[in-house]
Amino acid sequence: MAERAQPPDDITPRDFFTCWVPAAVSEDESRRRRLGDTAASLLFVLGEGDGEADCYTLEIANGAVSGREGRSDAPDLTVHVDIPTWRALNRGEISAPEALLRRRLRISGNLVLALKLHLILG
Repeated sequence: MAERAQPPDDITPRDFFTCWVPAAVSEDESRRRRLGDTAASLLFVLGEGDGEADCYTLEIANGAVSGREGRSDAPDLTVHVDIPTWRALNRGEISAPEALLRRRLRISGNLVLALKLHLILG
């Protein structure tokens, strides 16, 4: 299995969700195959505590991922994470399960989907 693609350390959240993730999945046959018939809307809320947050939506369908700025009307899964933790996750310094245990990442919605996507997108 090839090493996981890693985004540039200085990537903006907007570029990550709208360009990098869709391209990384598109270019990786293994990830597309593991997505299978998954159809889901994922909302990522990036921010500090109760302050302002940026929102990004990833739509998964037909073995592909598309991303956009803004909230999904009815996400299947919502992920809340602060920017330093998001960067650490991207660098591979912390895993999503570890971030959850340390309460640096919160999820709500379809938890089975969260487990599946950790294996596909992570």
